[in-house]
Amino acid sequence: MARCGFLMLIIFSIFPVSVSALRQPVPAGYQRVAYSHRVPPESLYALALQESSRKLPHGIQPWPWSLNVQGRTYQYDSRLEAWQALQRFLKKAPHKNIDVGLGQVNWGWNGRRFSNSWDAFEPYTNLNVAAQILRECYERKPGSWLRAAGCYHHPAGGAAAARYISGIKRKLAMIEPSKNISPSNVPVSPATQLVWIEPRSTK
Repeated sequence: MARCGFLMLIIFSIFPVSVSALRQPVPAGYQRVAYSHRVPPESLYALALQESSRKLPHGIQPWPWSLNVQGRTYQYDSRLEAWQALQRFLKKAPHKNIDVGLGQVNWGWNGRRFSNSWDAFEPYTNLNVAAQILRECYERKPGSWLRAAGCYHHPAGGAAAARYISGIKRKLAMIEPSKNISPSNVPVSPATQLVWIEPRSTK
């Protein structure tokens, strides 16, 4: 229990401090990653909420140690547990049916974007990859971040992308919009790599 309490104290830069208001503010960590990739912060946060939400004592928020394997969601209490589970799944499930981390990045299609499978669970690393993919989707067909979100989930479009967009719209309704900043006007710079501190993490 003490370990869990400590963990809650160190994740507030990526999780909102309070969710009691009608709309959640976008946590600072998501804003930094989003702007480094010229992505609207609320779009990145909505995507993470859609992909890896977990009910926590302080509200429903994205959870970094999440997996989806062949359509089934698995969530773990630590990075190590999630990583160990991923090793098992990689041996028996098609890699294109495995999604990892906050952004549920597909391992078969995008695992190459990570240095290794352990890094895929580092929250800021995972968010940077998710933001990069979202930005690439937007650049293919500029003009709609909702359409980019649909591409993130299902690049071929169709009904699967449409359903995902509907889910993103619901998540956006929960989020406080950013204040008059357009990601298109933010200079491109290397993504900020921030360290996620976790007690007793093991590589």
